[in-house]
Amino acid sequence: MVESQSVSSMARETAEIPGAVEHLLSRADLFAAIARRIEQARPRFVVFCGRGSSGHVGVYLRYVFETRLSLLVTAAAPSVVTAYRSPPDMHGVLFVVVSQSGRSPDLVVATQMARKFGALTLAIVNDEHSPAAAASELVLPIGAGREYAVAATKTVVLSMVAGAKLVAALAGDDDLTGGLQVMPRRLSDALACDWSVWADRAACAPAAFVVGRGYSLGCVREIALKVAEILRVPTLGYSAAELRHGPRASITPATPVLVLRQNDQAVAAVDDLVSDLHDTGETVFTAGGAGTLPWIGDGHPICDPVSMLMPAYRAIETAARRLGLDPDNPPHLSKVTRTL
Repeated sequence: MVESQSVSSMARETAEIPGAVEHLLSRADLFAAIARRIEQARPRFVVFCGRGSSGHVGVYLRYVFETRLSLLVTAAAPSVVTAYRSPPDMHGVLFVVVSQSGRSPDLVVATQMARKFGALTLAIVNDEHSPAAAASELVLPIGAGREYAVAATKTVVLSMVAGAKLVAALAGDDDLTGGLQVMPRRLSDALACDWSVWADRAACAPAAFVVGRGYSLGCVREIALKVAEILRVPTLGYSAAELRHGPRASITPATPVLVLRQNDQAVAAVDDLVSDLHDTGETVFTAGGAGTLPWIGDGHPICDPVSMLMPAYRAIETAARRLGLDPDNPPHLSKVTRTL
């Protein structure tokens, strides 16, 4: 049990995100140097490699890379190298490993093999002296400092922002650059939004869902993971489109649905789903636009889903303490996950 009045590491680290993002975005020379090297390589497509929350960063960045750079993106399957020992041809590939610790053996080996077989390798890591960083030609340190909570928060947001900032540098995208510049303030404002009505409902549910589309999908899956590991409720994150291909049948009023809604070309499909869920009496909480949860108003559609992590993290942490759960130490988990 955790003392209800204590301040958890998760709460402290979430509160530190706006300042850490501001510092990261100030490192223009770092992003410019990495962008120049990638431009020289002229990759044909991009492969993201990460597990858990770092994998969700890759899902988020897939949409940013594909829409802003027109580069085809896929996710690595480390077991192809570590278990099946069949490394693919990586010539013409930008291989991006995303890792909090940079010490998961499967990610390190996959990065080593990608570089050996022709890829330009980039590590987006918190520890720039980690094995994953050493295995990569390029290193983008996010500068989060040490995280004490097992569940990552600060490193997730910083990794997403780092990747988006790199895309803005590669694309010469003033619109995205402008959206990123105001993120520290918006992240701070978002932290003040109280989503406890959603988290309290999810905490006592038999299962829960988180839904979005496009730029929000990585954040949808990240929030679902946090509910599962901290509140210990089975939670699934889906695309609003994918939900209609089967999983919709398992949603009932007892399984609350959190919907992330950024104001872009995907919003019509998301709004249609929300309308359908309301029509059948489901329990729906919507963030963004005229949603049911407090929000800071629509901003840049690439940046808003990342900002929505702030009130979600805060609400999950608060709900956990209210239940007497320790948000910093979920059972059976550790900060460095050693899979191979």
